[in-house]
Amino acid sequence: MANMMALPILVSPADLSTQMTEVPMVIIDTRDADTYAAEHIPGAVNLREIFTFLATSTTEGLQDLKESFSSQLGAIGLSGEETAVFYEDSMNSGYGQSCRGYFLLTWLGYPKIQVLNGGLSAWKAAGLATTTEVPTPTPAVFPISTAGSDVMVTLEDVKQKLGSQAVLMDVRDVDEWIGDSSSPYGKDFAPRKGRLPGAKWLEWYRFMKPSGTGPVFKSPDEVKAECQTAGIKSSDEIILYCFKGARASNTYLALKQAGFANVKMYFGSWNEWSRDPALPIETGLPA
Repeated sequence: MANMMALPILVSPADLSTQMTEVPMVIIDTRDADTYAAEHIPGAVNLREIFTFLATSTTEGLQDLKESFSSQLGAIGLSGEETAVFYEDSMNSGYGQSCRGYFLLTWLGYPKIQVLNGGLSAWKAAGLATTTEVPTPTPAVFPISTAGSDVMVTLEDVKQKLGSQAVLMDVRDVDEWIGDSSSPYGKDFAPRKGRLPGAKWLEWYRFMKPSGTGPVFKSPDEVKAECQTAGIKSSDEIILYCFKGARASNTYLALKQAGFANVKMYFGSWNEWSRDPALPIETGLPA
């Protein structure tokens, strides 16, 4: 994990533009195929499944997640030598999809990962070029490692944490938190509405702020201040969840770059938890 921490989590458009000419790099566009085809950062490859893959936290589900992305990430040229840089359109419009890429590679133990702060919107606002040319990546063998495996918790882990000192941190939109909707895909997309028992809530948008080039992450002190409003401290054991691990990945980056040391994620999130009627939930307005 020491190698993972050598690079800043977030990279600015100017720094990325410079690094593209200096170090081996694979830039990964997480948007849908048609949007990617219209324009993208020169040299970027498109990997939409970073956002769309729905994972469960069973042994079989996590193995499927590992095998699927090991294959796809190797196919686009990640061997361990290259820096993987993820981006979306803007930090508040893609439900954290570029950050989901960062979290997945952290879990897979990849040593060099960054996210473009501000996304393609910030890149364009900085006057940097886009293209429609689609590169042909050179396939590589993706390196599997267990170095980051402790950032992922399972459904069974969460069950054990209910009622403990660990903070179950819900970062979904407010309509999901109060049980009016089951997901961002429609009110009844998942079978149940509600939240994990005892969870604390901070909507993921609150960790970003406007800038001249679009939304960017708040500073470490601003992130800590937001957490304090919900009684969450940087020393807490924090387990993030949302619907499928994208918005929670956005918050994961915000907390990690703010110095929160013990942050993990329940990647299966509400999509998995809500589908088992035997699991406890809270519903309605919080007390």
